[in-house]
Amino acid sequence: MMLKKKDKYTIAVVGATGAVGNEMFAVLEERNLPVEKLRLFASERSEGKTLSFMNKDVTVEILTENVFKGIDIALFSAGAERSLHYAPVAAKAGCIVIDNSSAWRMDTEVPLIVPEVNPHDLKWHKGIIANPNCSTIQMVVALKPIHDAAIIRRVVVTTFQSVSGTGKKAMDELLNQTADLLNFKEIRPQVYPHQIAFNCLPHIDKFMDDGYTKEEIKMVNETKKIMGDDSIRVTATTVRVPVFRGHSEALNIETEKKLSANEVRALLSKAPGIIVYDAPEKNIYPLPTLAAGKDEVYVGRIREDNTIENGINMWIAADNLRKGAATNAVQIAEKLIEMA
Repeated sequence: MMLKKKDKYTIAVVGATGAVGNEMFAVLEERNLPVEKLRLFASERSEGKTLSFMNKDVTVEILTENVFKGIDIALFSAGAERSLHYAPVAAKAGCIVIDNSSAWRMDTEVPLIVPEVNPHDLKWHKGIIANPNCSTIQMVVALKPIHDAAIIRRVVVTTFQSVSGTGKKAMDELLNQTADLLNFKEIRPQVYPHQIAFNCLPHIDKFMDDGYTKEEIKMVNETKKIMGDDSIRVTATTVRVPVFRGHSEALNIETEKKLSANEVRALLSKAPGIIVYDAPEKNIYPLPTLAAGKDEVYVGRIREDNTIENGINMWIAADNLRKGAATNAVQIAEKLIEMA
């Protein structure tokens, strides 16, 4: 199912008033896609609300099964349940869905896309395209050039994920808990099982029977699918940290072929979507505060792992609401338009 070639397209954002939906809306305007008409959908609570796009007010509509006719591309960020119901309806109406939820990511009939890594997989979509998990996206952008040059055998990743990955209520909880603790007030965690302010929680999503969380399993399975290589071994520990925006990750990478730290820097410097930010002697290394509001993956602390023959350590940071969600979805839309 290919996008029809047009001068301008009708684009929709489903879940437009949520944190990621809002970001999608903003990124669409920033990147100046050829949008003839923008339609915004949300729940009944947001019906009638207006948002400004290209100096024009756009009214938020209620999502129903009958709205998709005439829409070329729909960016979904309304949760897995709504996506499972509405994405096939939209595809049947001739609309291509780019879905940000977990609903379709591991479906064998649905490509899981990071444009810098596997844009070729767009050729076999059947109307639904999945946007990967935020922590996976930034990792595979950094892994791809290394895998192409030296074949990655194994990745050990520890994430340091901001509360915006959970949503606005989590951001409010961090803000309120911080204020309460500084004012010697009692706190009552609601979004997370424990205090998040001044704390780290090694717990993202549900725990499975083997002791891993769903977030960790997502990183393992999604990496293999995106990279197109089931032989890459990935093990993950995902941690929620008291940062409002931007995810960081510590990566330990074992390759088949030996790469020096300088060779890795050279590879990544030429790769799309990456900024090598690596001069620790000058206190230059990736930070979530640096990555916030940006679309690139920042990579630094690149050094050889002296405990194995072919190993590299690095530290990466990216904006989880932008490259980790909204920007990646819009970049997929750009690729579809380019391929039309």
